[in-house]
This record gives sequence, structure tokens and C-alpha cells, in this order.
Amino acid sequence: MGSQFMNLKSYDTPFGAIPFDKIQLEDYEPAMRRGMEIENEEIARIANNPDAPTFENTIEAMERAGRLLGEVTEVFFNLISAETNDEMDELADKMSPILSDHANDIMFNPKLAQRVKEVWEKRPLPPPSPKREGANGQWSMVNGLTVEQEELLRDTYLGFVRSGAYLPKEKQQRLKQIGNEMSKLDLQFSQNKLKEINAFALHITDEADLAGLPDSAIEAARIAAKEASPQPSPEGKGDKRGSWVITLHSPSMSSFMTYSSRRELRKQVWMAYNTICTHNNKHNNMKTVKRIVDLCREEAQIMGYDNYADYVLEERMAKNQKNVYDLLHQLIEAYKPTALKELEAIREMARELEGDDFELMPWDMAYYSNKLQEKLYNINSEMLRPYLELSKVKEGVFGLATRLYDITFRQNREIPVYHPDVDVFEVYDRDGSFLALLYCDFYPRKSKKSGAWMTTFKGQYIDEEGVNHRPHVSLVMNFTKPTDTKPALLTLGEVETFLHEFGHALHEMFSNCQYEELSGTNVYWDFVELPSQFMENFAIEKDFLSTFARHYETSEPLPDELIQRIVDSRNFCVAMGCLRQVSFCLLDMAYYTLNHELDSDIETFEREAWKEAIITPTVPGTCMSVQFSHIMAGGYAAGYYSYKWAEVLDADAFSVFKQHGLFDPATAESFRENILSRGATEHPMTLYKRFRGQEPTIDALLERNGIKKRVSG
Repeated sequence: MGSQFMNLKSYDTPFGAIPFDKIQLEDYEPAMRRGMEIENEEIARIANNPDAPTFENTIEAMERAGRLLGEVTEVFFNLISAETNDEMDELADKMSPILSDHANDIMFNPKLAQRVKEVWEKRPLPPPSPKREGANGQWSMVNGLTVEQEELLRDTYLGFVRSGAYLPKEKQQRLKQIGNEMSKLDLQFSQNKLKEINAFALHITDEADLAGLPDSAIEAARIAAKEASPQPSPEGKGDKRGSWVITLHSPSMSSFMTYSSRRELRKQVWMAYNTICTHNNKHNNMKTVKRIVDLCREEAQIMGYDNYADYVLEERMAKNQKNVYDLLHQLIEAYKPTALKELEAIREMARELEGDDFELMPWDMAYYSNKLQEKLYNINSEMLRPYLELSKVKEGVFGLATRLYDITFRQNREIPVYHPDVDVFEVYDRDGSFLALLYCDFYPRKSKKSGAWMTTFKGQYIDEEGVNHRPHVSLVMNFTKPTDTKPALLTLGEVETFLHEFGHALHEMFSNCQYEELSGTNVYWDFVELPSQFMENFAIEKDFLSTFARHYETSEPLPDELIQRIVDSRNFCVAMGCLRQVSFCLLDMAYYTLNHELDSDIETFEREAWKEAIITPTVPGTCMSVQFSHIMAGGYAAGYYSYKWAEVLDADAFSVFKQHGLFDPATAESFRENILSRGATEHPMTLYKRFRGQEPTIDALLERNGIKKRVSG
């Protein structure tokens, strides 16, 4: 069945969807190897072209190369995250260094690098100002390249520069070795984390140990126990597994930590999660963290930078360390006083319930903050669950996109999927034209990583014949599963997660770029979170909630009074949440601003790095770094600050919608045209200012979070 990947035009499926039902494990390797062969042939033709190098025969030709390999690897590595097994992991271990070698061979091809350099050096200079052409909003340069072509040329040339293509051979060889090792370490880090999470289960046999848990959590724990494989007693009699099982996967753990009144069990679960990949076994990530950090630093120094952060930030909106740290310190200064007050209020709540001698610990935070929220606002996430049934939430989120952008969704059960849990939707634009395929994979399973993300199986681009290839986008989450007696009922936090990832999906689905390399979410890391975090703002808007939030049994709408309580509580512990994110940013920057070998103990280094933003007790033996996938294996190294950077943008952008009307068509169209459809065809600040009319300030974020009072007039 390897031939399923070999048809470069289209699969015999609706919209050329990936034929998951026909692809077998043994198909991937031959398809990858054939993809590399084809790309090598394409690159050889470009590099050895006797004609003088031009944008068309070099830059554009390179961008079109490697389609088969790109599609195969996109499918394979997406499934490594969403639906993996030991055999897939082994194949990834085998092929990752081979693929890394292949990519390095292209970047270090001297003839190719020279052609790219010549095109760059001979590029036509832009005129004083661009002119706008065409109804689709494309910008073009007079007597030169379009803005998008200029951006592709710049990205291609800088890609070679920043990969070391113009360095001496011995340095190139070392960069290749680093690339190969990093590809293995990234996989190893992620696999270790998943295996450690899957290895833990809290088996509960005494019903009294379920005290405090809502019915939804108890039912989910019962199903988890049923799904767990039996573990016979040492005597061979009966089954020692409990009647209920709590896991480290998000819905199970978060609900248990929030509602369980069994403090020792909360501690057990919290310690299990916060010590994963620290144990003396083959899944320990301590050495892996050190090696990843050291290799990143070495790579940057080979490239002529003092440290990895300097190397990374040069091609970010932030531009340099100073701007990142300025933002982080600005946030600490603004939020820390409020965060300390929030923490003291939680501590007082705990002592009110448990006595004056009670010492608040990290495994108590979720439990007593929930108690405080109930006291202050008479609300908790369980109150909302009956009104947030997943199918209705899905209708609400899709309906929001329809209301803002006039797009429609149509489920297609004939399109093959990689797991029975996955649903696929055809997405159509306002004129009825096909916009995208959207895959939705909502529930946790052992074959799936924790967390939530958006990815693509096919990116958007316009081919040589002018055909606009529309994207195939995938939303992957880990929501509360349906039980035998109830449908999937979400928390408001899970609704926010849905909106967040859906924002990424809109960024992909609305993409209208010529080149796939610049399309969709292929933008600066500190810009990519704007569309996603922007969508989260709608989660507490009454005009949005009223469109779908109905009781799953009675169909009664979410009461206005309860919506108001949601609004009133929106900034509950917001400052502590901000400091938590800032602490992660500080940790990230501490690792990647090192200009020498990481010789400290990881646990010690971590505590020193983020101490400025930490206000809760530290527990010996726990470690975040060994499970911090974003910065160790997820592309956010020296970039985790992007979430806070984009939060400033999203608050500023949403203030425009609040000013003109939540569903104002003109504002939504401007956001779509200038932010969601343009990819990386222009600098992100240029795009943002075209939408906003000015650069963003932190004021809207401070006002939204109640840190700063809104100035009227």
C-alpha cells in the first residue's frame, strides 16, 4: 500500500483527503525514501541548471520541491503525537536522523547555496512605496517582485545563512551532527514523557476515597478502571485493580486535583505528575534536557552568536533579549502584588476550613482556590458542565465562525480517519467555495500525547497552474470523554481550549498565499498565538454563550445570572496565572541565554531561573524542565515568551471588536484579511498595524485583567 503516498496529484478520496484506512505502518518508510529520492532529483536539477539563477528557476523551484516527502512526513509525525504505538516510535527513531541528513544535504549543497545567494544579491530594490493590486488584496512591487515573493526570497536566503550554508566545511559537518542528534533527542524527550504519564494510575477501591468528586469525574474514573488491563493479585485470586482509576491525563487529573477532599491522594497524584521523567529509569529526561540545551547553545555559537536566544530572537517580533525581559519584568511588576493577595486569600480559605495551623502546599492550590471561587462567586466548573455538552459547544464555536466570517461546516462521514474518535468537516466560504477540511480529535487515549494542538495534513498554496490547494487542518485535544450515562460535558476551561486551537485552525483555513512555506501559521513564533488567544476572549461573552449553552437534559439555556457570575469571576486568580506563565518564560530564557555548558543540577538551575515569579512553596524532587515539551521538543526554545507577547496583541485586538461590536462584519473582515489570510507574506507588525491602525500597548491586557482601571473618554 506504499503506493497510497506515491500519487502526487490526488488520492481517490473526497477532496484528496489522506486515505488513512489504506495506509499501513510498512508504507511509511518506502514512501519517505522515495520522497527523498524525488526531492534530490528536483534539487539537483535546480543546482545544476546552466541558466543564470533567477527567482523563478531557483527560489520558486525550491519552494515547489519535496511535495511527496512533505506530505508523508506530515502525516507520519502528526500521528506520532495523536495515534502512536511502539512500532511507530521505533520507525521515528530510525528515520529521524535520515530525514535530518537529507535536509542538511540540501542546505549544505554548495551549488544550490550559491545560486540562492546570487538571486538575493541581484534582487531588484523595492520602490519607495508599494501599490495594491487585485480584489484579493495582494500587494506587488512596481518593476520587481511581489511583497510575497520578496518575503520568500528573504526567508530562503536567510534559511541558508542561518543553517550555516556559507560556513567552512568543518563547521557545516558539526552542524549536521547536531541536527541529527537533536532530531533523536526531541523524539526521545516526548516519548519518555508519554510513557511516564501512561505508566501511572491511582487505583481506588474504597468509595470513601472518591469524596468531593463530582459525578462526572467518578463515572470517568469508573470507565478508566474498566479500560485498564486486569492486574491479578499475587495469590492469583481476583483482580487487585480498583473500581475507579485516576490517571495523569488532563481531564482525570485536573478534576481530581480540583475536587478531591482526600489530601494525601491529591498529593500522590500531584507528586506523580511533577516527578515524571525524574526517576532512575530509562525514561529519565535529566541528561536529555542538558544535552538539548548544550546543543542549541553550540549551534548558535557556531553560527556566530553568543547564545541560542540571540540566534532565535533575531527573527522574531521581539528582536532581542532586552525586549523579552522588559515585557516579563513589566508583567511581574504589574501582576505580582495582586498575585500575592490572591495567594493569601486562598491560604485564608484553607485555614478557615482546616484550622489556623494548616500549611498550604501545591497539591492544595486547585482544591482551595476552587473553594474560594465558590465562596466569592458561587460558581465552579462543574456547575457549567451540564450546559457545555461537546456537540453543542462544537455548534457554538463553528457558529461563531459563521457569524464572524460567514463560513459553514458540513460533516462528512465518508472521509477516512486515523481513529474512530475523529470527525471530519468540510468548510465552505461565504460564496460557497470549498475552504478546507477540518479534522476534530477530542478525547484522550494512551496513544495520544497530553495537551491540545492544531496541525495540518496538507498546507495551503497556489500551484503553477493557478489552482488554490486548500488546507486539511486537524484539531487534537484531550477533553472529558462521554460516559455510559452522560455525553461529553466540558468545563469552561475546555471551551477556552477549543476556541484557542480553533483560532489556529482559522489561521490555516483562511490562508490565501501563493507559497506554502509562507502560508497559514508559518509565521513568527511570537505572532502565531495571536489568532488563537484572540478567540479565547469569546468564551465569557454572553452573546456567544447564549448561542449554544443549554442544559443537556432539559435544554434550558444557561441562566443570565450564571453567565454574569462567569463574567464576574473571569479574573479570579488571573495574576497568579500570569506569574505562572512568566515563570515558564523565565525558565526558557535562562536555559537558552547560556553561553557556556549547562553544568548545574537541573532542579537547582530551574529554581534559580524562575524564582522572581514563584510565590508558592517549592517541593524537593519535583522538576518542570524534564517535561517542558514546548521548549525542549516543541519548537518554543527561547520562544515561550510568545504566549505573553501574543496576549498583549490579542487583548489589544479584541478591544477593537468590543469597541465596534462583538460581531461587527467590517472589523471581522479586516481581521480576516490582514491577520488570518496573509500568513508570513509580510512582517507581522505591518499586518497588525494595518488591522489596528497602530502598534499594540499593554494597556488593554491590564484593563481586561482588572490590574488597571479602564480610562473613560
